Amino acid sequence: MDSTMRQCASCSRNLPRSSYSTNQFSKGPGMSRCAGCVHGHHVDTPLTSGFDSGRYNNSDKASLPIHELDNPFAHGAFRWVAKGSYTSGSRNGQACVVKWFKTGAVFEEDYFTLDIKAVNKALEIVNKFNQLNVVNKSVKINVPSVWAFTRDASAHWAGQRVLCEPFIQNYQKFNSNTGWSDESEAWGEVMQALSHFSYHISSGQFVLCDLQGGIYQNEVVLSDPVILSRNRDYGVTDLGPDGISSFFSQHHCNNYCRSNWAQPMNPVQIFRPVPGTTMMRRTVPTRHSRPMETFYEL
Repeated sequence: MDSTMRQCASCSRNLPRSSYSTNQFSKGPGMSRCAGCVHGHHVDTPLTSGFDSGRYNNSDKASLPIHELDNPFAHGAFRWVAKGSYTSGSRNGQACVVKWFKTGAVFEEDYFTLDIKAVNKALEIVNKFNQLNVVNKSVKINVPSVWAFTRDASAHWAGQRVLCEPFIQNYQKFNSNTGWSDESEAWGEVMQALSHFSYHISSGQFVLCDLQGGIYQNEVVLSDPVILSRNRDYGVTDLGPDGISSFFSQHHCNNYCRSNWAQPMNPVQIFRPVPGTTMMRRTVPTRHSRPMETFYEL
């Protein structure tokens, strides 16, 4: 597998090809603008200089045994997850994971644009949270890249696009996108505080949630974050204003929340709080059948 990264000419972030439309990417380095900048769908700003909470591939190649792909070791609401190992860069020999859609093969990088967009927003929020020193340890975000299986892969996999990121040990879930949370240990409370902080720092526009990952000695590493937004700009797991309201209907401030952090007035539970990730697809209105006299010109 390999990857292609490019710096956006507008926001200066180093982003994978999936963050650009085909037209923008064809303009070349120094000219390409990411989808968020072109369409104005985000309020992201460049990361604070010298402060980055991302955990990156630091590699451009990986190897996955075919039995791992045929029998994925894990899965989420709509993705399969298989385990491999890096074969280049500073992570050479370390474990990685690849993720792909349950619905079938993907050969276009644009399918992952919203995933990368959500991670970028999560990274922006986590950077600010870490700067507050709410706890004496760090929160990290796994930053995936869109990679493709090379031609020497099996006929079924060659050319397919997947997300690749470092493997996380001791994986567990801290909260969901409907308000469910596990605060049985301190890190669970910290994650709830992070979700609360995301609403406060964004002036009520976003909630970072569905927080899951692994606890390490000096940090927690998160993966597959969900962003709830006022305009539902972050895909099928973005439950919009109803999701934000539901989340805070279940939230009770703990020792890691700060009293000055804003929260919605009189939040209402709209979604049932469950551990799994809830999806809400966009719908279109139905129409009555056409009259029998209607015909089509060929």
